[in-house]
Amino acid sequence: MSKSDLVVDWATQAAAKYACENWHYSGCLPVGKLVKVGAWENGKFIGVVLFGRGASPQLGRPYGLPQNQCVELVRVALTSHVVPVSRVVALSMKFLKRANPKLRLIVSFADESQGHHGGIYQAGNWIYSGKGTEKPRLVMPDGSTRHNRLYQGRNKQAIPSGAYWSKPEGKHRYLMPLDAEMKARIMPLAKPYPKRDKQAMAVTDGTAAGQHRPSRSNLAEVSNA
Repeated sequence: MSKSDLVVDWATQAAAKYACENWHYSGCLPVGKLVKVGAWENGKFIGVVLFGRGASPQLGRPYGLPQNQCVELVRVALTSHVVPVSRVVALSMKFLKRANPKLRLIVSFADESQGHHGGIYQAGNWIYSGKGTEKPRLVMPDGSTRHNRLYQGRNKQAIPSGAYWSKPEGKHRYLMPLDAEMKARIMPLAKPYPKRDKQAMAVTDGTAAGQHRPSRSNLAEVSNA
């Protein structure tokens, strides 16, 4: 497809919510402040690429960056489309960088427990830096999990009978530098790409469709998240 067939622009909160609830395996919009980039293929809304601070308040610290120079790609929620996902993501990042010239690094994670190894990041030549660390979670008798901070400190909750602690395996971490100096800084962290587990379930696109007009947004929304 030609470049003119795919358009990215700011997406509304309603568009992002619709895409995540209908076209992402999580079925929900991430919490916290987000920068929302929508994608339209041949004039049809096909989904969103969302950026935010993710789970870490100090996302850029390991790379020597202040908070306003590093952001996490937190969702790619797309319905059926022709353009490769890697291209949708690449154009979304370029769009974000133009609006935020001080941005230097984008981080994203692939959750192997959900059958993801980071194929879209590998296709986009992201730098793989290994697996991140996950904090222990309390597994409740009904199978749900709770964050460990709920059971620490002065106001900690009592651990229910039958619950047990589990330390999840870390997610695959991918880095996309946005300038030459940043690329040189993180290249020593590069590791061989992980391969997809043959037993992993294939992730399929949703079939629901929706049309939403774009609205303005900017990275300042997430700077203080």
